[in-house]
This record gives sequence, structure tokens and C-alpha cells, in this order.
Amino acid sequence: MGRITHVEITADEPAQAIRFYRDAFGWSSEESPFLPGYHLVRTGPGDGIDGAVMSRTYQPQPVILWLEVDDINASLAASVAAGGQQLGDVNEIPGEGLVCYLTDPTGMVLGLKQPTAS
Repeated sequence: MGRITHVEITADEPAQAIRFYRDAFGWSSEESPFLPGYHLVRTGPGDGIDGAVMSRTYQPQPVILWLEVDDINASLAASVAAGGQQLGDVNEIPGEGLVCYLTDPTGMVLGLKQPTAS
């Protein structure tokens, strides 16, 4: 797979960024029960991609694309073989699936998510 399914926007002041996107574009948000300072955002009804606004203390890159994969370990292995680098461990978000950050050969941070099987 590898389809973009989620976008993270990082900010020095997440609350200020959330207010901006709410006021400018009508986005709604709710704080994650799993990670302090991480706010899930809904960008509106219909087709499109939802995401999150989080503190830059987690990742300094301004925007992070998340790719959905069938097998996170195989995708990480393929990414490393292609010149990427895994950042940290594979973690589980209860009820959501497995997640991990990696970089491409240029240093761009990406997220991989293997959804929980239905």
C-alpha cells in the first residue's frame, strides 16, 4: 500500500495552531487520550484527509505524512533497504494499530501505520 491517510502538523504552540485552523477553515479537534499535547483534527465532511496538530517537541519537522501499510515490519525493512532509516520503535496505539516514524534518504520524516485488523 503506502497511501497517505493522515497528516501531522507540528507547532511550538499547538493551541495557537488549532485556533488558527478552526477559525480559518472550520476544523474541529480533540486531545488524544494516548499522548499529551497531541490533538486529533477533523478537516470536514466528505473525501479528504484528517490529521493532528502536535508539539514540535515530538518531531521538529513542520508537516509529517502518514502512510498506511499492510505489514509495518516489511515496510520498514523495504524502507531501510531503499536508503531510509527507522526512527525509534514500532509502537501500538490501542484500537488503532502499529505505528513508527522513519526518514527517507533525504531526511524527510514519514510515519507508517499498520491498522488493527478488523
